[in-house]
Amino acid sequence: MADAGDRETLSTDVLIVGAGPSGLAAAIRLKQRHPEIAVTVVEKAAEVGGHILSGAVMDPVGLEALIPDWRLKGAPVGPNVTRDTYHFLTAKGDFAFPHVLVPPQMRTRDGLIVSLGDLVRWLGEQAAELGVDIFPMTAAVDVLRSGDGPVRGIITGDLGLDAAGKPKPGHAQGIALEAKYTLIAEGARGSLAKQIIGDFALDKHASPQKFGLGIKEVWEIPAERHQPGKVDHYLGFPLDNATGGGGFAYHAQDRKLYLGLVVHLDYADPTLSPFDEFQRFKTHPAIAPLLDGATRLSYGARSLTAGGLQAIPDLAFAGGGLIGCAAGFMNAPRLKAIHNAILSGIGAADAVGEAVAAGRQHDRIDDLGHHILSTGIEKELRGVRNLKPLWSRFGTLAGAFLGGVDMWCQTVLRFSPFGTQSWSTPDAARLRPIAEVRPRHYARPDGKTTFDRAASVFLANLAHDEDQPVHLKLADPSVPVRENLPRFGEPAPLYCPAGVYELAEEGGAPVFRIHAANCVHCKTCDIKDPARNITWVPPEGGSGPNYSGM
Repeated sequence: MADAGDRETLSTDVLIVGAGPSGLAAAIRLKQRHPEIAVTVVEKAAEVGGHILSGAVMDPVGLEALIPDWRLKGAPVGPNVTRDTYHFLTAKGDFAFPHVLVPPQMRTRDGLIVSLGDLVRWLGEQAAELGVDIFPMTAAVDVLRSGDGPVRGIITGDLGLDAAGKPKPGHAQGIALEAKYTLIAEGARGSLAKQIIGDFALDKHASPQKFGLGIKEVWEIPAERHQPGKVDHYLGFPLDNATGGGGFAYHAQDRKLYLGLVVHLDYADPTLSPFDEFQRFKTHPAIAPLLDGATRLSYGARSLTAGGLQAIPDLAFAGGGLIGCAAGFMNAPRLKAIHNAILSGIGAADAVGEAVAAGRQHDRIDDLGHHILSTGIEKELRGVRNLKPLWSRFGTLAGAFLGGVDMWCQTVLRFSPFGTQSWSTPDAARLRPIAEVRPRHYARPDGKTTFDRAASVFLANLAHDEDQPVHLKLADPSVPVRENLPRFGEPAPLYCPAGVYELAEEGGAPVFRIHAANCVHCKTCDIKDPARNITWVPPEGGSGPNYSGM
């Protein structure tokens, strides 16, 4: 955290970091209720929605609470969900769960298949029409704060630095953006949220956050195989019983198929590669026929929160609050987060708006957490609070069964036989030494259904100036080879879905290389590195993926 120094300082009433669903919902709600309040949103992507990636089947409850006439206003949503089926896959088999056995907590009434990137762009337009100032290509790199005082805003990143951190022609120093209150809406594992949670000890009463890595592709499939509104969720293959996660296939509009795999990042095998597991997923007999004669259009990856209720930190700090996946409102069993992100923005906006209208600034809004959780988020997450910890403890088969029992008991008997499960081990600490596992080997891609990282990252439309400071920071550059390699085989090249990390050889000795220009900003490395030696920070504003239709 830093003070403004000699930077130019600009002021606003409420500053929001991140133009995702939670940040834009907060901005819209503030302007709906308090048109006189100045609201500013900064977004690191080149355009609003450029870094957004989600499945996505959306529960419309959040959008309806924010903009009740969203259909009349032309919100870009896809087809209504016509069928939502849960499957268990073996290596060759496909077993569908009877719908009557699926707990109510995992069902979505009136669900919609959406491109979250397209929806966020539309939300940005709605916010701008209300007078919200939105600044894309603006990376928030530090928190504006003096000593142990309150958060007073942010510091934006410099533009035009070379790889050594020296100014190039056209260099522009970052500015200080000061606000009465600052809302952090960066998404899962945001750099400022990580900093603020640590400095204010917001997680001292919470279990460590759990994360997943979501990998998604958009395909255009033949019309005869396309069933708009059809939704399929998969457990089992390609993941083993000890590895949490699952796949999805959503039939969106215009012959689009949203295909993906989520791998929970508390997996133990250091030789596991989530990217290659996704390639295996596409070879299953339940999936491969969909892709015959199809065209792959897009690829991306993003970390997501999976800890649920027990992992939510204190949401308020002096000078602002956490919203959206920066706080962790994902309903992991239901694989739904968009509606809760929007609801959290609404709740935070109501609390902040009242504080600003009362003439307050830079203090801690004690009831901010209540405003957010009482929108329905706490009630929803309480009903599924034990599935992820049971899954992590007992594996997919027993964990999913016990989680189902727990959810049905809460539905029918109004109590949980498991109470509230907690945990103390972060995802990074779950890896086993490589000597204790049987190394995995993955088949070479065929270039038709399965692909390598380089061909996939090309579809993410990356834009990084190679002559800029590396945004993946090693606390100790010797750790990957000195510690991670002998103990874990250095798993970074495997857990990274974008080919950022490489183990090479120079002069007969191993070297660890970082190809930062390949980064899709998934932040898996910041979460999964067993030495906790890697820190992801925002690169120059406008850098990173430029997703289309994700």
